[in-house]
Amino acid sequence: LVLVLELAAGSLSACGDDGTAPPGTLRFGQLGQIRAELMVPLRGASTLAAGQLRQVLTWESGGSWTLEESISYRGLLGDDELRHNPGNAALFAADYASLITQLNEVQGLELFIDELPRDTDPQCGQTGTRLSFSIRDDIREEEYTWIRCVSGSLGNLTPVGAGPDPSASRVALATMLARDRTLGEDFVSAYAGSVPFGTLDRGEDTPTRLSAPVAFLDESSWESFWDDHAGPRTSPPTVDFGEEMVIVGAVGIRSEAGNAVEVRRVLQVYEGTLTEIFERVPGDFCSPAAQSHVPFHIIVAPRTPAPIRFADIRVERVPCGV
Repeated sequence: LVLVLELAAGSLSACGDDGTAPPGTLRFGQLGQIRAELMVPLRGASTLAAGQLRQVLTWESGGSWTLEESISYRGLLGDDELRHNPGNAALFAADYASLITQLNEVQGLELFIDELPRDTDPQCGQTGTRLSFSIRDDIREEEYTWIRCVSGSLGNLTPVGAGPDPSASRVALATMLARDRTLGEDFVSAYAGSVPFGTLDRGEDTPTRLSAPVAFLDESSWESFWDDHAGPRTSPPTVDFGEEMVIVGAVGIRSEAGNAVEVRRVLQVYEGTLTEIFERVPGDFCSPAAQSHVPFHIIVAPRTPAPIRFADIRVERVPCGV
């Protein structure tokens, strides 16, 4: 609390007669935003860089932050997830100011150096993660962005091997510090360990009346299911069953509107494949209408070893209207 008050007092003392702070008295980004975006290539058992995990951490100087994650395959969005700061955003404001100070002034961490040019836009290949780290300054109305190639995703990011220039490790370190001070050092991605997947269809009701999730590993059974699901006049999405598979997430008949199903992770485990499925239900104090329906989520993914098993359905409560 003392640190927050000192920072606030410092900001006020730097203000001009009109209540605004002259740019020269503030570190770049002290009033603004930090944003880190990672594009992480994902692969299946035999498909190189078949999909992608996208992670975007956005942190405002007032303390509020969000993390957007999405997983995709073949250009198809599979699933996405949004997290935000728990509780009072102001509790994160002092950490934001501290990190901005480090990135402006601390030797070994500062980003505003000649050895770290901002006009670099490297190609990271099929296995490298593309990291874009930005600092926006609201007073100066400027934004600086550094793009570099790194290894890993947000949860296991490392400065080792960052490139193409030696100072690229600073961009990785800056991202790691922002992660630790918002998400925490024990952060785990919603899609950690998953092979990529893309959505073929998703909705609140399927005529098939499935009571449990199912996997399709051959074309004939897939086409038969699709006829029941969408009707024989609609051709099923193309799937290469030599390299791919289809998984249908389902939890059976639900009696109230608002329930949804999503495949969250497809994991290669010691014996076969384990698929995690979440059921999203209206949270406390919601009043959903009575409605009999069978929510579903149909995905395509690179083929993984059989048997395809399913973890116990996990229930996730969501705010009303989401």
